[in-house]
Amino acid sequence: MSLIKYTGVDICHQEQTILKDVNLDINEGEFIYLLGKVGSGKSTLIKTMYADIPISAGEATIFDYNLRKIKRRQIPYLRRKLGIVFQDFQLLTDRSVQQNLLFVLRATGWKDNKMMKEQVEQVLDQVGMKTKAYKMPHQLSGGEQQRIVIARALLNSPQIILADEPTGNLDPETGRELLELLHAIRQSGTTILMATHNQNWVKQYPARKLLFNQGHIEEIE
Repeated sequence: MSLIKYTGVDICHQEQTILKDVNLDINEGEFIYLLGKVGSGKSTLIKTMYADIPISAGEATIFDYNLRKIKRRQIPYLRRKLGIVFQDFQLLTDRSVQQNLLFVLRATGWKDNKMMKEQVEQVLDQVGMKTKAYKMPHQLSGGEQQRIVIARALLNSPQIILADEPTGNLDPETGRELLELLHAIRQSGTTILMATHNQNWVKQYPARKLLFNQGHIEEIE
């Protein structure tokens, strides 16, 4: 089933055309690498998918949302169906791991405290961090913080995870563990788009590849 479809899409940012004539068809349960140099448009494409950057031309849908016509009030509902993993963690430094995750659940409409705590426990277990719920972010290693970020992305059981250079700040061994975790999550049916410029991951964990080059995106073998 097609979750993301872009046809003839142009993407501009600050009056500059970043990507032209983008054609994508992304299905349920796929793992897709977004490859290319820094500044080639990988992050820009990801930002259009959660309606942070508008689409200038063409047709673009994600789930049942038309990204050309999406209304401001619809954007929070779209984002609840996505899990977003940033390179720089973006955890709230003044509260514990559990409090970080509870904050997200409250912000996305959860009300029942017992159900929220159960959900937090479940996603922490899924990423191998069940014993770290009461730690503060500064007490965790970079790899542990990124696992918490992935747990945060899983809180609302998203159909798609958008991961923007999630291993960029990690050592190779920790990065490999993160890759294995993301591929395991994909096996449960979640679609994962991961921006990276690390060719080693692509060789070690093969999947579909999209190359960003000179304003265009092409599928490569």
